[in-house]
Amino acid sequence: MPKINLDAIPQANTTGYPPPFDVPVKARWYRRLAPVTGLADFGVTHCVLKPGAWSSQRHWHDGEDEFLVMLSGEAMLIEDDGRHVLRAGDCAAWPKGNTNGHHLINDSAADCAFIVVGGGTRTGGGYSDIDMLFTADSRFVHKDSTPYGTEPK
Repeated sequence: MPKINLDAIPQANTTGYPPPFDVPVKARWYRRLAPVTGLADFGVTHCVLKPGAWSSQRHWHDGEDEFLVMLSGEAMLIEDDGRHVLRAGDCAAWPKGNTNGHHLINDSAADCAFIVVGGGTRTGGGYSDIDMLFTADSRFVHKDSTPYGTEPK
């Protein structure tokens, strides 16, 4: 496989999170590397967090393993047991089914970058700090299974 030219792959900062959960990730920029490189059995994402940005809401996956490698800068890993600084070269892993909610927050004054690799079966998962789950078909629902966007007015 030839060297991947990251600059040739457009960055995105979209999210499917419903408001107000989308706000903390607005300064998260990512490139999905697996589709453009032909990888089909696992996902790979290159992510840059601007100062103040979150990687995601604090979450876990029922059927997917997740592995992260910090490339540059510094981010705060938030998990059930507290806060842990991650710097270039640091790694973190979350086996599928483990409900240790996790995410990164860039509390520094400079960008940070990392690679996330995930694999398994998208069966759903949840969010530790908010009333939200995600489904196998990528929908967001309340913990009582009510879909977002269908709340009474």
